[in-house]
Amino acid sequence: MISGRHPADFQPPPGLANRHLQTLLPRALPRPAPQLIEERLELPDGDFVELAWVDAPALADEAPLLVLFHGLEGSVDSPYARHLLDAAEHRGWRAVLMHFRGCGTLPNRLPRAYHSGDTADARWCLETLARRYPAAPRVALGVSLGANMLLKLVAEDTGNALGLTGAIAVAPPVDLAACADTLERGMARLYQRHLLGALKAKVAPRLARRELPLTLSRDELARFTTLRAYDDAITAPLHGFRDAADYYRRAAAGPLLEAIALPTLILHADDDPFMPPGLYDGLTLGPGIRLETARHGGHVGYVEWQEGRPASWLARRVGRQLDAWHSRASTPGVSRSGN
Repeated sequence: MISGRHPADFQPPPGLANRHLQTLLPRALPRPAPQLIEERLELPDGDFVELAWVDAPALADEAPLLVLFHGLEGSVDSPYARHLLDAAEHRGWRAVLMHFRGCGTLPNRLPRAYHSGDTADARWCLETLARRYPAAPRVALGVSLGANMLLKLVAEDTGNALGLTGAIAVAPPVDLAACADTLERGMARLYQRHLLGALKAKVAPRLARRELPLTLSRDELARFTTLRAYDDAITAPLHGFRDAADYYRRAAAGPLLEAIALPTLILHADDDPFMPPGLYDGLTLGPGIRLETARHGGHVGYVEWQEGRPASWLARRVGRQLDAWHSRASTPGVSRSGN
């Protein structure tokens, strides 16, 4: 993998290049339905996260492992998650998705949730899996919020104590404040409304049961119309930030990219409706980063035409990268952490 800035080879089908079509099209694709095994992973603070494993009982302990981190209010049922897990499974990889707290089948125990810069749970998950499968090449993949989180984690893990072979970040909002502003303009407000509705639906019962240390009424919650307002009143105080601006500044991965030496693939679309233009202008990329930018693709869309039907270029591109890293990790005398 050659680091630096490169054009992505994604080509949308004729007539399907529009950013909003690309964002929504994955929901229309036939969705893989692998057999899943659920696991509850206990955390050091007494809470838990839920893991969704693709059932692959015949794999050896040294089989390569893909760990997926979803986006805001995503889950193993998100279209991209199913396609990415399926791509890994078909290449002989063990594949698992970690649900952020409260995003699985059960509410989490503690009066908190998750956020874009919350790396502790992912670190614990990766450390646990490294102890279980010490001989397996391990790759972490994050999408949207999970991608920003993963980049921040990789930057913090300066010596690669996690032992990752590589990382993949799909559509990371590396400037959280600028992305929050973008979601308040034009048609992007429809995506904001959808995400905000999901967040409100989850937090409202917890507020009603007084499980959260917040002086916020249901009526006040209902009046929020932007993610920034939600983050200011809920995300920030629940997780030790002064306000939304402080959260966005401290959780954003952009300023940390220059520290990343681990082989890391970032996939970005110039027309992503969640992101401002020129998102990576002025950012310094670390020596391990390969940034691939497509002209089109929307937000985690990347639907192409393959063999006479629409298909996920994202799953195909990720699969190619997994093949390359597994081949390198399996070559005698080649370091797992090499490009």
